[in-house]
Amino acid sequence: MAAQQVTNSAGTRTIDELRCAILAGEWEPGEKLPPAALAERFRTSTTVIREALTRLSGADLVVAKPNRGFFVRDLTLRELSDITELRCTTEALAIRLSLERGDLHWESDVIAAHHQLVRTPRRRSDDPTHINDDWASAHRGFHLALLGACDCEPMIRLASNLADSTELYRRWAAPSAAATVRNVEEEHRLILEAVLARDIDRAAELLRTHYEATVQVVLRSGLDWTGASKSTAG
Repeated sequence: MAAQQVTNSAGTRTIDELRCAILAGEWEPGEKLPPAALAERFRTSTTVIREALTRLSGADLVVAKPNRGFFVRDLTLRELSDITELRCTTEALAIRLSLERGDLHWESDVIAAHHQLVRTPRRRSDDPTHINDDWASAHRGFHLALLGACDCEPMIRLASNLADSTELYRRWAAPSAAATVRNVEEEHRLILEAVLARDIDRAAELLRTHYEATVQVVLRSGLDWTGASKSTAG
């Protein structure tokens, strides 16, 4: 039992470290992730690495290709557009249900999640061109809190998976000038106000505007989409 707990602990730590490295852009989209080299880097076994990569493939950060290995997922504009539309549609319904069903306790959770988000620096102090992992976690927490009262687990799970699917796009666009001029804090404040006012239509509209603004930042970021697409062609 103790050995199993150690293994689980090592696996969880490796998943977190590998996820952060991928999101930080340490490998190009489509680049191969060799388990032996990763095991040496993260000071663990190839078994733990393969398990971590398999788990991350479920989160859409890694792609497992039969007989070829594991790769950082590719980025495509069409996929980002489709994911964003699906996310907007899903969360419009989820936020409607949350606002209809949410009580004072839910409101308090949303306010607390927003407070944590506001108090967490968005950029890393040691590298301002990249997103702070703590902020990314708080950001995810705020958006999930908004939907928390919808009382529909499949819908929340879908929203969470769609958020994961767009995370790599957001992180890769973070160093661009387009990302630095955006007032994300104001966008979140307006969403919170609409939610607390129980304004269903405005809350859904602001969420759509928020997510579509991310697409525009990615489009203006200067990412080499052609190069990213070709990187997994071979």
